[in-house]
Amino acid sequence: MDFIIKRLERHQALFEKISTNIYLMAIKDGFLAAMPIILFSSIFILLANIPTLLSLKLPVDLINWFNKIYNYTMGFVGFYVSGTVAKALTGSMNQRIKGGKFINNTSTMMASMCGFMLLAIGTTKSGNYLSQYFGTQGILSAFVSAFVTVHIYKFCVERDITIKMPKEVPGAISQNFRDIFPFGFSVLAMAAIDVLSRTTLNVPFSAIIAKVFQPLFHGAESYPGIAFVEFLIPMFWFLGIHGPSVVKPALEAALYGNTTANLDLFKNGNFPYHALTENFLNFVGELGGTGSTFVVPIIFIFLMKSKQLKAIGKASVVPVMFAVNEPLLFGAPIILNPYFLIPFVLTPMINVVIGKLFIDFLHMNGFMYILSWALPGPIGAFLDTNFQPISLVLMVLLLVLDTLIYLPFCRAYDDILVAKEKQKDLAEARAAINKNVAISDVKTPKEHEAAIKKAEDTVSENQTLEKEVKVLVLCAGGGTSEQLANVLIEGAKKYHKSIVASAGAYGSHHDILPNYDLVVLAPQVRTYYKDLKNDTDRLGIKLVATKGQQYIELTRDPKKALDFIMKNLNAPDAIEEK
Repeated sequence: MDFIIKRLERHQALFEKISTNIYLMAIKDGFLAAMPIILFSSIFILLANIPTLLSLKLPVDLINWFNKIYNYTMGFVGFYVSGTVAKALTGSMNQRIKGGKFINNTSTMMASMCGFMLLAIGTTKSGNYLSQYFGTQGILSAFVSAFVTVHIYKFCVERDITIKMPKEVPGAISQNFRDIFPFGFSVLAMAAIDVLSRTTLNVPFSAIIAKVFQPLFHGAESYPGIAFVEFLIPMFWFLGIHGPSVVKPALEAALYGNTTANLDLFKNGNFPYHALTENFLNFVGELGGTGSTFVVPIIFIFLMKSKQLKAIGKASVVPVMFAVNEPLLFGAPIILNPYFLIPFVLTPMINVVIGKLFIDFLHMNGFMYILSWALPGPIGAFLDTNFQPISLVLMVLLLVLDTLIYLPFCRAYDDILVAKEKQKDLAEARAAINKNVAISDVKTPKEHEAAIKKAEDTVSENQTLEKEVKVLVLCAGGGTSEQLANVLIEGAKKYHKSIVASAGAYGSHHDILPNYDLVVLAPQVRTYYKDLKNDTDRLGIKLVATKGQQYIELTRDPKKALDFIMKNLNAPDAIEEK
């Protein structure tokens, strides 16, 4: 086991490089920006379909209204994502352009969306737009349009290919003229690609890409393929790299396209047979978060003896139910812990294989709606299969199997921790004597711990703030960062410190960054430290990256969290990164 871990650690730099690839980051951040559209539209597709399951007849006009809202939100998601991905990639490119030059992200958004229309959308003989590729089926065209557009802008900006206006002209107007050449070149480039694809193969560019990648999509939906996907995601996470950010961008078109295809099949009275969908991976392969950890906090609470595992279980049980399992991953820890490598990687693979068997042989519907990844897995699966009871049977079976897989590894790790905790209790009792605490006052290790905590439960009065300090905590999706932000707010109120804290997701932080004095990176996004450092240095903002166990401790202790912020505000640099 140790040999395997060491071999994997040798490649950690490569995995981090993949995770911080600006194109994969742009795809992830682009979809994150579009999530309100995706989640909002899912409400109306459910409203249009659920009443039928309950034998309720709604007015046809009302159902058409529900469908209209869905069609003009989720139905245009490819168009929207072409703009959000371009904006995210522009932010990364601006960090790499020297000489004080920058790319206008509003202009790249518009150019990319225009390019998407040229690449993906056709017209009828009467001039009406064909809607087939506006949505998820046009996502690959959205990526190509965004990437090509931003590179053309970068080329023009670096070489000063622009229309220069006199200094007297206001900056906003001058910027519009500076963007004419790159905007025009980008749109013309997409038009040229469109002409080439239609004249050579008589299909829109979106259809060409789908055809080229069709073998990959078919392979990924096979039993070995879908198991391999759910091997890679937890394997990357095990090394401390945000697995979904590395693996899923390459499959986005298939994941969302298959969801749409399942819904179309269901509406037309056919069986929705696609297994490889976004929420199938979320609710089955990643039941309770990456690694299928839904049952692990419950195992820790009721079946383990270690104080550490019981505490981690209690702290993480609710977040894990909603697929926010970072407190568990970094608190146990599961990340880079040889005791958990096998169950963490094996469990998701078994889950998706069994889930696909239910679809192929027991006629369970493939997942057909875009629902929030934060829904508890059993509820999400029940909703996404259109309320099929067999989906609940699947969930019960998976929870039992996941428990059986994780339990022996948890017990082995628990034995090690129990032995260490006994040694720690003895060491603390001896430390009490060294601190001149009367032996009669320290009868048990628990009493000693309480005495030390009481003595240290104050924040240094010498640490003062001249003004209100604004702290931004960033993680991958916003759930983990919310925990530390809440603890800081609680501590600031308790100890009367002028500190305010907010939580955010990395990638959606660009516009709000100038409003803060200090940024704290959660462990799963610490690999983005160097990229973010360029922005924080330019804005005069402090930046600090945290590690796994350290972050968990901060989220549990308001005093420790406040001291951490005070120390880093007064430090010459972000010392926690070193």
